[in-house]
Amino acid sequence: MNQRFRTWWQPRRGLAIAEACIIGLVAALSAVFLKVGSGWLGTWRVHTTHLLPAWLVLPAIGLVLGFLAGWLVDRLAPEAAGSGIPQVKASLANVHVNLSWRVAGVKLLSAIIAIGSGMTLGRQGPTVQVGAGLAAGMSRWVPTSPDHRRQMIAAGAGAGLAAAFNAPIAGVLFIVEELLQDLSGLTLGTAIIASFIGGVISRLLGGGSLDLNLQLVKSSSQFSIPEIPFFILLGILAGLFGALFNSGLIFSIKFYQRLHISLPLRVALAGFISGVVVAMLPPSFRDNTGLRESLITGGSHPSVAAIAFAAQFILTLIAFGSGAPGGLFAPSLILGSCLGHIIGVSELYITGVGSPTTYALAGMGGFFSAVSKVPITAIVIVFEMTTDFNLVLPLMIVSVAAYLVADKVVPGSLYEKLLELKGITLTKEVAMEGALSKLTAKDVMQERVETLDAEMSLEEAMQAFAHSHHRGFPVVEDSKLVGIVTQSDLLKIREITNHTLSDRNLADIFLKEIMTSVPMTVSPIHTLSNVLYLLDRYQISRLPVVDRRKLIGIITRADIIRAEADHLNGENATPKLRPEPSYIVYQTRSPSTGRGRLLVPVANPETAGVLLQMAAAIARDRHYEIDCVQVMLIPRHSSPSETQVRTAKSRRLLRQAEVLAKKWKIPLHTQIRVTHDVAQAILETINEQHIDLILMGWKGNTSTPGRIFGSVVDTIIRQATCEVVLVKLGKTPHYPLSPEGAPPSPLPTQHGLNAPLPLTALPTQNSARAERPATANSTQHSFNSWLVPVAGGPNSPLAIKLLPALITLGNDPKIRLTQVFKPSELKPDMSISEQAIRHLMRRRKLSSTVVALPVQANSVAEGVINLVQTEGYDVVVLGASREGLLQQAIQGNIPEAIASGVESTVILVRGAMQK
Repeated sequence: MNQRFRTWWQPRRGLAIAEACIIGLVAALSAVFLKVGSGWLGTWRVHTTHLLPAWLVLPAIGLVLGFLAGWLVDRLAPEAAGSGIPQVKASLANVHVNLSWRVAGVKLLSAIIAIGSGMTLGRQGPTVQVGAGLAAGMSRWVPTSPDHRRQMIAAGAGAGLAAAFNAPIAGVLFIVEELLQDLSGLTLGTAIIASFIGGVISRLLGGGSLDLNLQLVKSSSQFSIPEIPFFILLGILAGLFGALFNSGLIFSIKFYQRLHISLPLRVALAGFISGVVVAMLPPSFRDNTGLRESLITGGSHPSVAAIAFAAQFILTLIAFGSGAPGGLFAPSLILGSCLGHIIGVSELYITGVGSPTTYALAGMGGFFSAVSKVPITAIVIVFEMTTDFNLVLPLMIVSVAAYLVADKVVPGSLYEKLLELKGITLTKEVAMEGALSKLTAKDVMQERVETLDAEMSLEEAMQAFAHSHHRGFPVVEDSKLVGIVTQSDLLKIREITNHTLSDRNLADIFLKEIMTSVPMTVSPIHTLSNVLYLLDRYQISRLPVVDRRKLIGIITRADIIRAEADHLNGENATPKLRPEPSYIVYQTRSPSTGRGRLLVPVANPETAGVLLQMAAAIARDRHYEIDCVQVMLIPRHSSPSETQVRTAKSRRLLRQAEVLAKKWKIPLHTQIRVTHDVAQAILETINEQHIDLILMGWKGNTSTPGRIFGSVVDTIIRQATCEVVLVKLGKTPHYPLSPEGAPPSPLPTQHGLNAPLPLTALPTQNSARAERPATANSTQHSFNSWLVPVAGGPNSPLAIKLLPALITLGNDPKIRLTQVFKPSELKPDMSISEQAIRHLMRRRKLSSTVVALPVQANSVAEGVINLVQTEGYDVVVLGASREGLLQQAIQGNIPEAIASGVESTVILVRGAMQK
């Protein structure tokens, strides 16, 4: 029974046809309502100029109605801004763009108000979005497939266009040529039915678009062979001006964005300027419909057409760039008719033959084709509105010429460019046979890379290989690729060492002595065919991807095979919604004198001082500069580049950081970013400023389902292209350790060994110890006793590497290195701790007590937590890979469990594993 129910509800052909009929009817009624409503409001606006001064009435009406239209869109449906066709195009390309009855209703009402206010925008674009929105809402009534829903949305868009122009064939062609680009039988069938019904109902109810005097048009339009050069000239001019028009639209949108004012104010400003300009023009310019008819029928002087062209051109840029709900079809037709009228009158003056009406109508199609890049639709729209066969050849000449010229000057679709301004990129599937030549190394590389440090000993490297499934590692120094080492390299070197260098210990041989110092690499722009050639030519299994010596990824044969399989399966054809980038509203720059960059995101004034204190210690040790960023969140429907924010509090916090940095004599750069997503803004900062290390705070827990450390921190750990230091600040009272130089007392049997191992590194003197920076909040946190669990692998040395800088925060600090063993291990192997102490002593002379003692426990988290609670350590430093930080096993995440289970400060270190 359940199966029969699901089968009955499947989108069968009959159901699709019935739905298309309803969609066509509703779209036509909406188009008629939009025409009547905007026409009534426009008539009232013109009538008021007979009662009151036009210079007062028109700007006031444009200001008030413009603000009202913008307010409706901004508050109720931000997706209803602009033309609406880009949103429909994105939705049909499987990008998540909201199309619903609410969007359709808001678009309908706001478009009536905006067009009625006197702005030079069309109602045809809005009817396309209204029809698509109504169809999308209707398709949710039944559980249809995504393909069926897309077909219905396309049918609704076509019905809206057909109803607006009384051109059903043009509605179908617009779907095929621009929106869906689908010629399947069901798509064509539903589109034809919906467009036909939309056009018929609109014509019956008086929804004609141009209201042309058809008899006059038929009697006056003519064409002869000698006129072909003039029509070609008209096409070229239409293409040039159309390309300029499209560029002007993009410039206008970006200009409004730089004003940083809300949508209602932008639309109000556009309405006010439109009212001022129209009030200064002759009264005939206040009625767009009458002006258009006069131009088409040849009743206007060429000077009037030139003024109308200039005024419509500029006013449309002003109105559309503001985001007002209105389309470009009608303005394009008016501009084309003006241009055609001028060329037609000129041709008549030169040759004495020809019809300005024919040129005006051909110019309409040409300019429409140049702007929308749909020449076939442009030809059919004008033909269907006039039903004049004499126009077909002139329309074809002008429209095709205009399209070719416009696409040569400004390539690409205007609607796709408008989507890109909103952060949406529509990508087309790469041809399967050309995958190797089209895809680059950056497209398929693994952006997570485990690396080894050049200063790592041969013995430590062998431990890293033992704990990893990789057969080779890139070797880095200060995040720059300096070599590569493989398992075979280590085996060969070990054999040579055993035979010729037996007096040298493996711990005394460093990777930089044995690595391949000039490895074969590829750049991000290398195609897969080039990468595959290098892999085969040199018989290697992997290639590092390097951008200016900085390691950004690694590519293997398996990655190339996977990319080919993805293209065979069509998995890369779906466009992605790219979030709108963050926007910098404030920044300061210092001289760039450091060897690297350290980023500190600050948000909480109570912890910012301590984080900056830690950052300063690391920066001084590594000779880094500090970037300090504050991120301000705004609602999703607002644009970061357009939203006004108050930065006074943020600037005060950043100024405090500048004062501290000046005291520490460290270069510090600051910025405030406005964004929809904190993690995205931080990642953008990392990429733009080439950050080598990020140090950020964490509150110690998260309530976000499915997250380990929280949405922001998890994203940074997963994607940051630099070393990550995560700090959870604690307020633990200081517990004194054993007397200086002596090992701590052994732990109870259930938590540790009965007797400590005799491994102790006595403190060494360093009279040149760096002065410790101080902050107002430093007294709340103690950094005197440090616990560093070591477990091998490439990330343990990272925690050790940070210690010399961080322990300068404490007063006579003491360090304990520890390994956690199972209670069943009677003689634990402490070689890793021994290597860590040698590494620590070799890298930096310390005036600190360093001891290495094991601890027994059933789990690493349990052992470390019990040790901290028993001994009272102030700081725990953990080195972990990206997987170690994000992996959620049955017993929980070890780093998160330790950080949440102790009240001490916990520092988590993740190496520069890319993204």
